[in-house]
Amino acid sequence: MLDWKEPRRALLAWYDVHARDLPWRRTRDPYAVWVSEIMLQQTRVETVIPYFERFLARFPDAASLADASLDDVLAHWSGLGYYRRARLLYEGARVVVRDHAGELPRDPALRRALPGIGAYTAGAIGSIAFDLPEPIVDGNVARVLSRVLCIEAPLGERGSERALWAAASELAQGERPGALNQALMELGARVCTPVNARCLVCPIRAHCAAHEHGRVDELPVPTKKKPPKPVALVALVARADDGALWLTRSEGSLFGGLWGCPLAEGSGRARARALADELALAGTLSTRKLGALTHVLTHRALTVEVYGLRAVQGREHGSLRKLDEDALATVGVATLTRKILAAAASAVPTS
Repeated sequence: MLDWKEPRRALLAWYDVHARDLPWRRTRDPYAVWVSEIMLQQTRVETVIPYFERFLARFPDAASLADASLDDVLAHWSGLGYYRRARLLYEGARVVVRDHAGELPRDPALRRALPGIGAYTAGAIGSIAFDLPEPIVDGNVARVLSRVLCIEAPLGERGSERALWAAASELAQGERPGALNQALMELGARVCTPVNARCLVCPIRAHCAAHEHGRVDELPVPTKKKPPKPVALVALVARADDGALWLTRSEGSLFGGLWGCPLAEGSGRARARALADELALAGTLSTRKLGALTHVLTHRALTVEVYGLRAVQGREHGSLRKLDEDALATVGVATLTRKILAAAASAVPTS
C-alpha cells in the first residue's frame, strides 16, 4: 500500500502555486460549492464560469432557488445541457429549505439523501465547504489515481471503483482535505491529462507506478461505451398569425421541464400532421420539410426533420402554450429547439 504522506504534501504545495482562480474557489459557502459541482458534471470549466456567475447572481442561496419557478431556473440553465441536473438541484434546494432551515447539512448521510447528490458531490461539499476528510472521485481524480496505483481494471468496474475510492479516502485524511481534493482534480485537468500527459511537471511523478513502468498512455483502462442510439424525430415550428410560437413542455427524461418545438418520433409529413392533430393545433402544414438536422446527445443520436405549421390556432394548457420569440429567454429552452428554429428560419418559404 502506498504511503500517501509525501504525495499529499507535494500535491498541496503544487496546488498552492498553480491553482486556477475560479469563482467557486473564492468561497466556502456550501450552497455555492454545491451549485458549482452540479454544473461542472460533464461540462468544461470555461463553459461553466459565466453560467455559475449568472446563476448565483439570480439565486444567491437555497431559499431564493427554492422560491423560484422551474421555468426561471431552467431559463438560467438554458444552453448548459444535462437539464436533469438543474431539476434535481431545484428539488434539492426545496428539501434543504423545508428540512434543514435553508442550510446544507454537515452530516454526509443527510447530504447524500438530497436529490441529485451522490458520493462525489457530497464529498466535494463536505471537504471544500466544511473542511471534512471526505473523498471524491470524478473523471480527473480517477485518471490520476489509476495511473499512480497502476490499476488494471477498466473504469466503472467494481474492482477499480473500490480501489479508487479507498485511495481517495486515504488521501482525504489530514489537513486541508478540500484543497487536497481540488489539487487532485486540478492535476487531472491540467497535467495528468487523457493524452500527452505532462509527466515532467507532475509533482507526484516519483510516486506514480504508471510513470515508472512507462504505462501512462495505457491507463486508465476506459469503460466500454455503447454508440448512441439513432432516433428519428419530426419537429413542428408552429406559429400563430401574430408570429408567436406554440411550444410544448416535455415531461420525459430527455428534455424534461423545458419548453420547445413539438417533437415526436418518426419521419415524414404524415407524422408531422399527426403530431399537430395530437396537440389539437389547427393550421397550414408546409408541403415539404423545411430542413433536417442532427443533434447528438450522450446516449442518442437524433435526426430531426423540421416542418412548418402556419396560422396556428389552439388552446393553451399546462404543457402547451404560445410564446413570443422574445420570451424564450424567460423559460428553459434546449439547444435543440434553437437549432430547429434556425433551420426553419433559413428555409425557402413554402406553403
